[in-house]
Amino acid sequence: MDANILIVDDDTAIRDAMHEFIQMSGYVSHTAESAEDALGIIEAQPIDVVITDILLPGMDGLELTDRIKQTHDIDVIVMTGYSGDYSYEEAISKGASDFVFKPVRFEELLLRLRRVLKERRLTQERVHMLERLKRLSITDGLTNLYNSRYFYSQLKAEVERSNRYNHPLALLLLDIDNFKKYNDSFGHLEGDKVLVQLGQVIKSCLRAMDSAYRYGGEEFTVILPETEGAEAATVAERIRAAVEELRFNPVEDAQVTITVSVGVTEYIRGEELAVFVQRADKAMYQSKDSGRNRVSCLFSSQQGCGF
Repeated sequence: MDANILIVDDDTAIRDAMHEFIQMSGYVSHTAESAEDALGIIEAQPIDVVITDILLPGMDGLELTDRIKQTHDIDVIVMTGYSGDYSYEEAISKGASDFVFKPVRFEELLLRLRRVLKERRLTQERVHMLERLKRLSITDGLTNLYNSRYFYSQLKAEVERSNRYNHPLALLLLDIDNFKKYNDSFGHLEGDKVLVQLGQVIKSCLRAMDSAYRYGGEEFTVILPETEGAEAATVAERIRAAVEELRFNPVEDAQVTITVSVGVTEYIRGEELAVFVQRADKAMYQSKDSGRNRVSCLFSSQQGCGF
């Protein structure tokens, strides 16, 4: 069953008996005689469910529950022998998953523990599914880069951050040269292989803070936070050179190369997002018009890339 259970009770006889029963039921059991000891165990190893008495020396079980739920993804079952002093609602308000009265019938406790673990598993599966759906919604299915919809969302956030903190921000726009001809000659399946490989090359040339996107068709874009234009041009040239080194075999006994034209620009404080993107696009078309397989830059100072 692979679940780690922590029993917290200052009564040695109850704690030991419950520990033995939990172990016999197929779970990994740990014990603590105080809330402070329990918190130490939780920090040291993974725990799925805490079963705690309310009355403990020092910090009580409700405060322990509150502390656990504030900082850990752990379910808590609260026990008490004083039904008049503590209510179910009070325990649940602290984040407890269940509430049982002493003397505890172990068979009943096991049923409640299994229910809590089942609900925990279902919740985790639901969270994982939602995370997967979120990833799918922002990811290009072919290249595994982010998609264009997510690009605009992230670029907007980076532009706002650049304006707020006055940090530089750069943008690259790349287009595969003569890609229609490649598709017409070798077919779209071979063209897809180029797109996948290009996505991998782009990612390999970036830092952790940078992000790459399939902008549409054979166009890609890269957001470079905290990056000035000259540094962005260096990144662009690194990508261009790496792509030029790629070799493809769309037909037997023939190696084919591809190249990319890249546009580079740096954000001008206060300008509209659309203007920023259009300038990168214009720089990319300058590379196309200048013979392809090159990097072109458009900065506010009108300086070139230096390549």
